[in-house]
Amino acid sequence: MIHARPGYKALALLLLGALCLAAAAPTGDPPPMQQSLRGHFLIAAPTMGDPRFERTVILMVRHDATGAFGLVINRPTGWRTLGELLAATGEKIDAPQSVPVHWGGPVQPGHGFILHSAEYRRAETKPVDGRLAMTASRDALVDIANGKGPEKYLIAFCYAGWVPGQLEGEMARNGWFTAPEDPRLVFELDRDKLWDAAMARRTREL
Repeated sequence: MIHARPGYKALALLLLGALCLAAAAPTGDPPPMQQSLRGHFLIAAPTMGDPRFERTVILMVRHDATGAFGLVINRPTGWRTLGELLAATGEKIDAPQSVPVHWGGPVQPGHGFILHSAEYRRAETKPVDGRLAMTASRDALVDIANGKGPEKYLIAFCYAGWVPGQLEGEMARNGWFTAPEDPRLVFELDRDKLWDAAMARRTREL
């Protein structure tokens, strides 16, 4: 796990240099929609051809006929204080607690998301399954800073997204394994060990 705290310039370069994964729709007829992978891990196969996703584990937040959305959970970029994160949104709160910040994927640089345990809920919260949910809200960060947030959480910038049929095509080309999500892996396990642990739980063989 990365424990160094990068400067603002390094973080800005990371966010601004990301490429949009869903910039273009796949050509030809897309493969048929498979069973939804919402609430599952998407695990990059060792043969993954895209270096951005090498040895990544993605928690799938949405997967339906309109496309797919997930957050990479094993690419920490460093540590920030909650006060620094809130200051970037225009909210000034004395919140010195440091938290790890993750690269969630190559889509929408600068957009922040909080993946968290399901007992916490706001109007804008999107449920994932009975154990996890996601909230993209400055108010959720304020709640965390004030000790009123979710019991467990992971903060990520950017996300991984697919247009309809795109993820199915990548899976047909054997780019991904899948496995049911496990909150312990999402929030507790060392990030350096997460890909191996998720691979050990895979249920889809190539």
